Amino acid sequence: MRLPHLISALILMLATVLPARAVSSSADAQHLHLQLVVPPSALVRGQPAKAGLYFKLEHGWHVYWKNAGDSGEPPRMKWTLPEGIAAGPLLFPAPKRLPLGPLMDFGYEDEVLFPFSITASPDAKGNEAVLHAKVDWLVCREVCIPGKAELEIRRLLANPGDTAYPADADASLYERLSNRVPPAPPATFKAGFKPTAQGFRLTVLTGQKETQAAFFPADQNILDNPAPQKVTPAAQGLTLDLKKDANLTANPAQLRGVIELSDGRAYDIAVAAGAPAAATPVSEASSENANTGSPANSADRASPASPSTPGLGRIVALAFLGGLILNLMPCVFPVLFLKGLALVQSGAEERHRLRMYGLVYTAGILVSFWILVAVLLALRGAGARLGWGFQFQSPVFLSLMAGLLFFLALSLAGQFEIGLSLTGAGGGLAARQGYTGSFFTGVLAVIVATPCTAPFMGAAIGYALAQSAVVTFAVFTALALGLAAPYLVLAFQPAWTRILPKPGAWMEVLRQAVSVPIFATVIWLAWVLANAYGATLLAALLVGFLLIAIAGWFLGRWPAKGWATSVAAVILIAVVGLNVFVPRAVVVPGFSPDKVLTLKLKTGSDWEPWSQERVNRYLSEGHPVFVDFTASWCLSCQVNERLALSKPEVMKAFEDAHVVLLKADWTQHDDVITDALAKLGRSGVPVYALYVPGESSPRLLPEALTPGIVTNAIASLPRSATQPAVASSNPQ
Repeated sequence: MRLPHLISALILMLATVLPARAVSSSADAQHLHLQLVVPPSALVRGQPAKAGLYFKLEHGWHVYWKNAGDSGEPPRMKWTLPEGIAAGPLLFPAPKRLPLGPLMDFGYEDEVLFPFSITASPDAKGNEAVLHAKVDWLVCREVCIPGKAELEIRRLLANPGDTAYPADADASLYERLSNRVPPAPPATFKAGFKPTAQGFRLTVLTGQKETQAAFFPADQNILDNPAPQKVTPAAQGLTLDLKKDANLTANPAQLRGVIELSDGRAYDIAVAAGAPAAATPVSEASSENANTGSPANSADRASPASPSTPGLGRIVALAFLGGLILNLMPCVFPVLFLKGLALVQSGAEERHRLRMYGLVYTAGILVSFWILVAVLLALRGAGARLGWGFQFQSPVFLSLMAGLLFFLALSLAGQFEIGLSLTGAGGGLAARQGYTGSFFTGVLAVIVATPCTAPFMGAAIGYALAQSAVVTFAVFTALALGLAAPYLVLAFQPAWTRILPKPGAWMEVLRQAVSVPIFATVIWLAWVLANAYGATLLAALLVGFLLIAIAGWFLGRWPAKGWATSVAAVILIAVVGLNVFVPRAVVVPGFSPDKVLTLKLKTGSDWEPWSQERVNRYLSEGHPVFVDFTASWCLSCQVNERLALSKPEVMKAFEDAHVVLLKADWTQHDDVITDALAKLGRSGVPVYALYVPGESSPRLLPEALTPGIVTNAIASLPRSATQPAVASSNPQ
């Protein structure tokens, strides 16, 4: 395989992390069906068109209102629209109160349609508009499952006065459900509120006696959501006693939200403090804000301040040191070991050839890092939020990587010989082949290094991804040079290779033994794939391994035969197709069995799913909080969990200090976790954050943990933070 082909293959492999666009207007996901509903078959230029996002839910499951209540997130849409086409914000129907243990959520069961508008400007070009949207949601019952889908629908573009176009078949669905969005209150509607000892007394005057009411606050952390709302009927309306949130420190100037009255009438209101007066509707900006998943008083409001960022020189030094240490990580060391073996085999070669091997190996690492950072920057510019190791969140990449390593391990084990061998074996290879082998080994070192974050790397990468492209390239170049440095130094100091044993028969045995850690890496990748995406993809991966073994048999049984090589190539192409198309066919967007979030909260030494709301809640109750940002594909994370976090003395220290343990699982891409990492100045895992009540920023622990590091961090907590909290925890 020639060098340009290798670079093209790397670019193709990195490109597989980008999801394929759906072309359907509907999708089936875990526990729901969703659909993009655009009743008119043509968009008339200059006139808004009706549209909506429809959810059909399994019995007992629900999605959320713009203020989800005590837990949850509302659906969100991100549009890709032609020039001249604009989409309005999602509008939210009146929700239901959804009790969940001691908590109260606000949302929808059975079915719901979120209306919005689509407008084509008078100068919109073309005869057709392709409306493409990415939808995110959270569907819950006793557990919550995040979901993602891409929906697309096409509509003609027409001018005012053109021949009428027939309505789409979904027009009846829109008409049946679109009228559930609360309107502004009528002119005769008056409301006001005044603070009480426990909360607020809301007075509503409608001109008639009201016997039922429920108020849904548009803002979080204003009301105690689970508390009963006492209704007192009056001749011209009612009064509603609301209990305020225990953490509310100042009374709001307005109560904003939806009030539902007798006979199911609901209005969107903003009520000022004082005597009853004409109520105004909640601003459109608030609805749009909720649509983006960032309602007022959200978790961002209470997020701890990001740590201060160090200077560029220090960051570059940290990146170089992190790359140097990365060679010792379990995901990278086998590759470095292979290069050491190659030096043994090349020990008698002239000095300039060894130096060229080192330089070409370094070039492979540098080019790979530059391609990787270019992809990161391109995706960042397109609005994606990604971090170090992002490609390991793709089932396609995991499958291709496992297949590649399995193929190489079979070669090392002796099933067949390939000219492009990681060991550089075969003294008769031409110089070009040897250089290509060194380059590809550098590429492989980068690919297998990405699930690891060595000490000092976290701060460097987090800083780099938040800066300009020039700074980002500088930091990643330093990281690449650190990764390449050990082998490069050996290549430029050939005298040091004299301490290595002389070539002999032992080398073949050692070469076969080296296949063992490569096979172990394959097992780890298979475990990551099964753990994140289930048994179906694991079965497809094992079928791919069988086909690779058959291809290897052809290469080993008939070496250097063109027809055998062609048969093996066809089989390997089939494996690539299997690994690319099966994950895209069977993986439900956004779903992972291990990504299911339980809503049952427990205090003590049990790990709970992370959310910023939980961090805020526990801190307000006086609990210190330890957050483990981790992923199943992160070997450093797994090592830290087994050698430090799971140790009995560490767990006892957590329990004695009343520290709440939260785990943020980044195995699959999660924008919320990515944002939380960015606020901590990081872009990859592992990250360990210790939140202390009363402190604005968390304390960050090193990426490499020992039991002593963790217990010392716990021992340094203020005494007041380690005492039992006065406020009881709110288990979910």
